[in-house]
Amino acid sequence: MCGIAGMISFSKDLSPFVPLLEKMTQSLTHRGPDALGIWHSENIILGHRRLTVIDPERGRQPMIRTYGDLQYVIVYNGELYNTKELRDELETRGHHFYTTCDTEVLLVSYIEWGKECLSKLNGIFAFAIFDEKENQLFLARDRLGVKPLFYALVNDTLIFASEIKALLLHPDIPSRLSTDGLKEVLFLGPARTPGMGVFAHISELLPGDYAVFNPEGLFIKPYWRLTSNPHPDDFPTTVKKTRELLEDAVIRQLVSDVPICTLLSGGLDSTVITAFAARHLHSRGETLNTFSVDYAENELYFTESAFQPNCDAMFIPLVAKEFNTLHRNIVLTQEELFDALFPALTARDLPGMVDIDSSLWLFSREIKKEATVGLSGECADEIFGGYPWFFRKEALEAKTFPWALSLDRRKTLFRQDLIAELKPDEYVQKRYHEALEEIPEISGLSPEEKRLREITYLTLTRWMPILLDRKDRMTMAWGLEVRVPYCDHRLVEYLWNVPWHFKTAGGQEKGLLRQAVADLIPDYILKRKKSPYPKTHHPLYTKLVREALTQILAENSSPINFLIDENEVRKLITNPSPPNARPWFGQLMGDTQIMAYLIQLNYWFKKYHISF
Repeated sequence: MCGIAGMISFSKDLSPFVPLLEKMTQSLTHRGPDALGIWHSENIILGHRRLTVIDPERGRQPMIRTYGDLQYVIVYNGELYNTKELRDELETRGHHFYTTCDTEVLLVSYIEWGKECLSKLNGIFAFAIFDEKENQLFLARDRLGVKPLFYALVNDTLIFASEIKALLLHPDIPSRLSTDGLKEVLFLGPARTPGMGVFAHISELLPGDYAVFNPEGLFIKPYWRLTSNPHPDDFPTTVKKTRELLEDAVIRQLVSDVPICTLLSGGLDSTVITAFAARHLHSRGETLNTFSVDYAENELYFTESAFQPNCDAMFIPLVAKEFNTLHRNIVLTQEELFDALFPALTARDLPGMVDIDSSLWLFSREIKKEATVGLSGECADEIFGGYPWFFRKEALEAKTFPWALSLDRRKTLFRQDLIAELKPDEYVQKRYHEALEEIPEISGLSPEEKRLREITYLTLTRWMPILLDRKDRMTMAWGLEVRVPYCDHRLVEYLWNVPWHFKTAGGQEKGLLRQAVADLIPDYILKRKKSPYPKTHHPLYTKLVREALTQILAENSSPINFLIDENEVRKLITNPSPPNARPWFGQLMGDTQIMAYLIQLNYWFKKYHISF
């Protein structure tokens, strides 16, 4: 797990740009605090910041392999979970290895199979390989987009990096929003359309895509997409295969030469990961470390809602005891949570999920003191269909993204002349229909089944990236690698074609998952209703947010004052909706969070010197 950056041109000498590339790479030090590496020739510079997980001594990057007079050079951010199988196969083909790290296995896989190596990889990755034989740079990103990769093509030079902040250090990439970028931030945010870099010159390599840059130009192609096929298995077989795939994913992702843990919320998803991990480590005579997060005095102010039916606090110690883990509970104060809104934005480079981001940023800071690698239960709801919008009539019938049903309410907060110019309804509909048009068709579905398949696809490809971005940026801000077993592509591919009535077996959300782990998980967790990532319910946090936003409105120079309808924002401040009102975004983001989003938006415009 690392940070990568680079630039390549076939028309000019890039040697003078080495100090700039080093500066760009250094901006990613949080992702890789353990080492810096720079490699360059006349036309290419590659930079790497390393977080050491496997083979500390010999796994340094950029890594070079030489065959005759030809060099192959890689910078890589990620983790392969089938390293041993690939190494064994490559050794039978005559290759020799000098390290035990997956970086070398990935590089040799490319040397042996070229772009076809991508179909063989089980892991999370974003990497670039300079191929002297073909005179090209080859870039690729993992199938689900767990690891990030952004790029810009300016003045015949391809520039890439793990995070937007590194690209913005280049003088030819200004902090200017495209018109669509402004629409994304105001009307879709904190969601982001896949491929959109928001800034005018920046794009994102899509999950499941690879790119080749050579003297003829930049060529981008997909190597993986979801495919629709009739599900071949009966229900008992489906339960068995789901269990096998999930357990195998967890065990593979426990590979590490540094301390490892799980993030335990006391819900079904994280308990399943913890149970598999604890059992596997116990078999080796080891004890699993687990961590949970909560907020000071949160139990005093919790309000039950359809989106958050109960608190986690009572379940976490029971699970830790059940699986004999060494558990630590991190308690955050409201002041910490508010203050962290600003570094959390810097970690993401964009306004985000506000306190849902800042709490993970703080949580990761504490975990990193004792562990370098963690496993998380994120993305189970996407693949098993656990979110409320899979079951709520208004979401199923909506002709838009089901987690963003409040566009009309959001529009009232911005100047009406701006709304008339940007046409948010048209933009959101455009992006919504683009997503629907991507869905791989399958015949024989009822209208209800077809709609649930649409919601599943939207959730996998438009919602899940928000959470994966959050996980990557907030955890890597502290050099903490958090893996997501539910994103194992084999599990995702299999469950995509599983019928909905299998997924809701027993009449409960994620019924298939519950049956697959029924012998592993205690009943008090197995029967627990879905509860999302914990958020604060303390009125002090709301007070801090309201005061900060009021102060922003009082300053004439505040950037958002040129975007918002001040009267409407003041109404929001003085008369917010009750805590159990329908969220304005997702499951957790109510009026307090939209106020915090405006605070982040204002800070972002100032810190990043945004123009549009």
